[in-house]
Parts: sequence; C-alpha cells; structure tokens
Amino acid sequence: MAAVDDLQFQEFDDAENLLAANRDAVTVSIGDPSSNPQKQRRVTGATQRGEDDDLLGNDDSDKTELLAGQKKSAPFWTFEYYQTFFDVETHQVLDRIKGSILPWPGKNFVRLYIRSNPDLYGPFWICATLVFAIAISGNISSFLVHLGLPQYHYVPEFRKVTIAATAIYSYAWLVPLALWGFLTWRNSKVMSIVSYSFLEIVCVYGYSLFIYIPAAVLWIIPSEPVRWLSIVVAMCLSGSVLVMTFWPAVRDDHHRIALATISAIAALHVLLAVGCKEYFFDSREAEHPPGPVDSVAADKMSPTMKTN
Repeated sequence: MAAVDDLQFQEFDDAENLLAANRDAVTVSIGDPSSNPQKQRRVTGATQRGEDDDLLGNDDSDKTELLAGQKKSAPFWTFEYYQTFFDVETHQVLDRIKGSILPWPGKNFVRLYIRSNPDLYGPFWICATLVFAIAISGNISSFLVHLGLPQYHYVPEFRKVTIAATAIYSYAWLVPLALWGFLTWRNSKVMSIVSYSFLEIVCVYGYSLFIYIPAAVLWIIPSEPVRWLSIVVAMCLSGSVLVMTFWPAVRDDHHRIALATISAIAALHVLLAVGCKEYFFDSREAEHPPGPVDSVAADKMSPTMKTN
C-alpha cells in the first residue's frame, strides 16, 4: 500500500533544472495563444468575415452543397425527386414571405432565404391563392358596381378563374425560364456573372407575388385612388425584391445589357399587375352601367314584341 506522502501533490522543477540534470531530455512547449498575434488577428479576421457573410447571406457552406446534392439524388422520373421540392418547414416559408414583403437593401433574397433549400411549395400555393383572390375579388367588385340596378342579374364569371390562372402561372414559370436561359447564356460569355438555378428563380418569382394577394382584396373597394395606391405599393415592394436579387447577376455584364435586363424584369412585373387590375377590375363598368335595352337590341326584337 502506497504511503500517504506519495498521494500528495508535488511541485516539479522548472525546465532549466530538468535540462541541467538530463541534457538528452525532450521538451514540448505549449505556447500562449497570445504569443502569435499575427495568427490570432488572421483567425479573428476570418471569423469576422464569416459572420459578415452569414449576415449578408453570402454563406455557400458545405451544408448547402450537401443539401443540394441530396435534392438531386433521386432520378427525375420518380416521385421522390419531386417530393423533395415540397419538403420545406413552415418557419422557412414564413421567413421567405416576410423577406418578399419587406425587402432590405443589400440583402440578396436568394442567398439569404432560398439557396439553402429552394422549394416549390410556397410559389405553388401563393400563385393558387392569388388566382382565386383575383377571380373572387373581381366577381365581388362587379356585383357591387351593379348593385341596385333593376335590370342587372348577377351571374358568377367562372372564366375569370381560368384567365387568372393562365396569366399568373405563365408569368411565374415562363418568365423565370426565359431569365434562366438568358443568364446561362450570358454566363458563358461573362464568367463573373452570378449564376442562379432555374428552381431558385422560380422560387423568387413565386414569393414575390405574395404581396398582390392583400392588394387584390383591396381592389374590391370601388374607389380608383385606393386601387391604384395599393397596386403601386405592391409593385414597388415586390419589384424591388426582383431588382435587388437579379441586379448582382447582371451588373458585371455590359452596361446596356444589364440595364435592359433589369428594365425587362420590371416591365413584365408592372404589366402583370396593371393588366390584372384593368381586366378584372374595370372602372368603366361603374361609369357606364348597362342600360335597359339599347337600340341594337330593339331593332332585333320581333314585330309582335314591338306591338305589345
């Protein structure tokens, strides 16, 4: 059994005394972290840049690449391949909706919200909700305009759903397809152009349409100033998301081509909003309500009806 003194802590001699006793001893030096200030500053600077990249949404980490690889693992003809595009959390959808409503200068919508997990769930249901919001609001607006006219009989216009669906889904899919093809073509000529995938562009366009849902509800109000105010606010908010997202992708291109691309994106966006407002919420119906019987209809009446 060991003695009690052997179990007590003992003070060891310093390195100089040990080396004096044994010249062949090998020593290991544990340096102070503060002894290499240049290395420490380099690590601190890299950490700071990493935090800035996370804040600006410029983090292309290995996790993102891993998730992207997992998304493309299944063959495209299987159901599992398309199922991954709808695998998104509720908080992610809400964050992307908030980002599309409240764009922040200097924040890239794709890198900050989309690139980690691009989805089709949000764009699909946002477009579907917008289609029914425009069609239903258009029917209600037409009913309120003609309310009180004795010769008016309300008939639901179901064709508005078909027309709205064609316009919205064509814009949300065909315009991103054309933009993706254009950016891919320009990327082959200008290597510094930022590259976006087709799914990322569709995701941006889909979430940018969310602001038009409450705007379409406000279009029910039979007041042109209210309608135009809501449409201008919606166009500015959603259009700024598109411009701030795709400007970094074309700013290194030729100056005229970059401006033409951004102008085309903004023009198509304005055309969709103004076209939906003018077609589904025509103010001329309120100014010129249908009369009881016009002269053309009177000429087509049978002689018996005219005699009566």
